[in-house]
Amino acid sequence: MLNPLHPMSEHKTANLLSRSKVFNFEQLHVRTMPNGGSSRDVLHGKLVTGEVVAIHESNQPAGLPPNPAHSIAHSEFIFICEGTMEFQFEGKSERVSAGGVVFVAPGTMHAARNFGSGPATYFVISIGGDTE
Repeated sequence: MLNPLHPMSEHKTANLLSRSKVFNFEQLHVRTMPNGGSSRDVLHGKLVTGEVVAIHESNQPAGLPPNPAHSIAHSEFIFICEGTMEFQFEGKSERVSAGGVVFVAPGTMHAARNFGSGPATYFVISIGGDTE
């Protein structure tokens, strides 16, 4: 079952990603996240090597609460582009700033929030599992 908080949950099947393509930021559809931040879906599809991937960009203004904690049935890499995020998982909390990367293993209950005084922007790459 797809997580209703996960931005790729709107997709039912993965398109085959067999050709190179550019995704211009200003052309991506903007959605509002449960905590009031914004998110843009970049792509969702299956690589010719068989892995299903989904990519989205998210922005959380300073002062917003985190999105609700949730677990996933896929792997995620979260690349912090701007600001400082606090990543809560497995009973602990760690901070990561621009240039840092977070790996979320399948089944990990987690949440993330903007810990800084300015906006926090990050890209999420989801691979396998319920990404389909």
